[in-house]
Amino acid sequence: MGIFTKAAVSALMACTVAGGALAQESEFLASEWEYGPRDVIEGEVPVWNTAKQKITAGEDLVGVTIDATDPRTYCAAANAGYDFTWVEMQHQATSWESVARMFASCPDAEAAHGIRLAYTDEREAQHALDSGAMVIVYPTIDSADEAREAVSWVKFPPVGRHSQGGGQRWSMYEDVEGGYRATFNDNIVVIAMIETMEGVEEVYDIAEVEGLDALMIASGDLGNFSGYAEGTPEYESIVDRVFDAATSNGLQVCGPLRWRAEREGFTCFQAGNEMSLIRRGAEAEAEATARAE
Repeated sequence: MGIFTKAAVSALMACTVAGGALAQESEFLASEWEYGPRDVIEGEVPVWNTAKQKITAGEDLVGVTIDATDPRTYCAAANAGYDFTWVEMQHQATSWESVARMFASCPDAEAAHGIRLAYTDEREAQHALDSGAMVIVYPTIDSADEAREAVSWVKFPPVGRHSQGGGQRWSMYEDVEGGYRATFNDNIVVIAMIETMEGVEEVYDIAEVEGLDALMIASGDLGNFSGYAEGTPEYESIVDRVFDAATSNGLQVCGPLRWRAEREGFTCFQAGNEMSLIRRGAEAEAEATARAE
């Protein structure tokens, strides 16, 4: 190789190394990245989730609790006139496979598919949404940081950190107006449960977290964590504090269904489970039969 050729090769290698070093050293800040237009809808985003429509409008929203895992039972409850289903994952041993099977059995049910998760966690949220849930209830939210984390796991970028992934939801919602991915953040319902004294202390900060739709006053666990029974001044002061924090920040307030008739201002409710429906239905039929005899 001639002297000039060697010199040219050396110069080229030096430029390549320098260029690579420059590329590695060039600053990249995620905080300065401008999100692209791929999943952005110009103008008003369609809201096709009926549960979201109701909770945004301040209309009564009632969820039926689902403890069973039989798809036929689930679909019967989901088409019984409730606004959303409350599949119980916190206090039941239900598997995610069972959840997916139930949702897939009646994807177009009258009620929006919903789940109470066991805790604030990416895996929990991912499984719920991949299965097709459109209402997420988070238990025992104790701080604004936890509330922000909860929202981040169920919102797609740029709002949150929810992974696009796979799952049956893409086929369940493939025909929604505006497209599932582009409209999802405006259609998912997120409810945070206030149950502990830590949550009560931080409730005003929690209520300010963007992305929440409602705070739920956990009637049973408020007594469990406070040591006071419902109706006592101490218990009622907690209820008043959570109620005020929610309403002063434009959030709806949820509670047990019996509070619908007992307390003013509540618009979101958890009804009994499918076994109570079966029992009441059987009792009503038995009474009707007895009257006919």
